[in-house]
Amino acid sequence: MAQRPNYVPRVVDAELSEALLGQMAVLIEGAKGVGKTETASQQARSRALLDVDQEARAAAAIDPSLVLAGHKPRLIDEWQEVPAIWNHVRRAVDAHEGPFILTGSAVPADDATRHTGAGRFSRLRMRPMSLFELGQSSGTVSLGRLLDGERTRTDAAELTISDLVEVICVGGWPALLGSSATHAQRLLDGYLDSIARTDIRRVDGVSRDPQKVWAVLRSLARNVGTEVSITTIARDTGGSGSVDEDTARAYLAALERLMVVENQPAWAPRLRSRARLRSAPKRHFCDPSLAAAALQATPERLLRDLTYLGFLFESLVVRDLRVYAQHNGGSVLHYRDNIGEVDVIIDGGIRWGAIEVKLGITYVEEAATNLKRFVERIDTRQSGEPAFLAVVVPTRYGYTRDDGVQVIPVQALAP
Repeated sequence: MAQRPNYVPRVVDAELSEALLGQMAVLIEGAKGVGKTETASQQARSRALLDVDQEARAAAAIDPSLVLAGHKPRLIDEWQEVPAIWNHVRRAVDAHEGPFILTGSAVPADDATRHTGAGRFSRLRMRPMSLFELGQSSGTVSLGRLLDGERTRTDAAELTISDLVEVICVGGWPALLGSSATHAQRLLDGYLDSIARTDIRRVDGVSRDPQKVWAVLRSLARNVGTEVSITTIARDTGGSGSVDEDTARAYLAALERLMVVENQPAWAPRLRSRARLRSAPKRHFCDPSLAAAALQATPERLLRDLTYLGFLFESLVVRDLRVYAQHNGGSVLHYRDNIGEVDVIIDGGIRWGAIEVKLGITYVEEAATNLKRFVERIDTRQSGEPAFLAVVVPTRYGYTRDDGVQVIPVQALAP
């Protein structure tokens, strides 16, 4: 298919190209609106859009193999609209009739009729755009090179705190490029309302009370970037939209399957100290703009509540690091024991790094001290020495301190 001239390149483009070389089918998963269709269309030669093309959906319902015909790579967009397509793609791959690109914004309920696809499908997670993809990062500090042991040195970042708040409220949604925070939050409120009223039912066909879904969304927004428990979320909903723990657990699971919510798992290294590890995940929306929209937190309100802004900033950093870490074959975790915590652990397999996220430059010294004490508790004979220790901040210069801890402006980060 002809590439659109206004397409904004994504980090996952290279991952998709590589996956198509090695697999006969690639599944791109991500929340609605992150740009899956546009990205897949850049490398597909034909496509079937099952969410908007009623004729294609009707044909697939009669005989799923009908929508597999076309120039390859063939894009099957929102494949979960007709789940039977999965097994037909698998059989087509076995018959060397691919490659195919499938996209999905919801993970359908597992059933006995769908094969796992092991050995035939490569999975890629797609998230909202990072600052690097938005053109708001200089890209001078590569996460891959940090994992290789490179040290940081960058010029001063140009984005002010006020600019950063605007970026948080607009988010990394391709359709909102160039939007004001006011316009973006109005649209994102509608996005969340669509989730509460219709999208959440698509996961498993279970009807859910939109008012209660909204209550859970707002509780998550109030507790974004924390290890908030199911019990606390249920208690926090309160009022006419209150939910019990079982309901809160079910709603959260559905939101995770819509990929609107993405947990940050805990890292579990071997310890040399008597510290006791905690295993609860941190909870994030796929983009911090959704947390801001759920609470109607305008830029002006956020600038008056720097504590909450700090949590949203950490969530923004986690969003970007997930994009960059995936590109480098890694994952984004966090660490907590009964002594302390570290905001982000980049697990690159044989390499790892630890990051503290601070909204103010005045907290760098405290963060650096925390990182060094954390390393003393880790059994590095088992885990290896960290490739890097870093404090990510919103603005100013990037540099390496005398103790080896690196200070990195978020607007300098890249894959």
